[in-house]
Amino acid sequence: MLFAAGTFAAIGSLDKWYLVISLTVAAILGDTVNYWIGYLVGPKVFTSSSSKFLNKKHLIRSHEFYEKYGGKTIIIARFMPIIRTFAPFVAGIAKMTYVKFLLYNITGGVLWIALFIFGGYYFGNIPLVKRNFTVVIFVIIFISLIPIISEFLRHKYGKKEKV
Repeated sequence: MLFAAGTFAAIGSLDKWYLVISLTVAAILGDTVNYWIGYLVGPKVFTSSSSKFLNKKHLIRSHEFYEKYGGKTIIIARFMPIIRTFAPFVAGIAKMTYVKFLLYNITGGVLWIALFIFGGYYFGNIPLVKRNFTVVIFVIIFISLIPIISEFLRHKYGKKEKV
């Protein structure tokens, strides 16, 4: 959707700077709220292993990713569906210092919004992209789903660990 918004800015329907500034602020504030919810509420929320939305498996996988990549997870997570939702929450649960979290949160938010808004702004005016805009949007959606699909396939068909 960010790419599409950038494309609309390129044709004059939206202002690119308004988009970048307002969406960056929204992204940073959204992850900040998520961090504080994790920090204050923490594991109490994940009491059921059968919950569809607050599933312990998602939390555990996000936590493992966070442990492996440290603070960079906050930046990387912006570009990965599912992990994007849980990374700030897990950072809060893990009691990551707020100043450190905020630094990564701002960096990730600026990079994520700017990359896709300006990508849409500059590539959206290319005649080939204009003529095939729907296809381009579907390709972007597919690319964003690749991590989820590969993770699903890895878990479904990958080697099972022995207990």
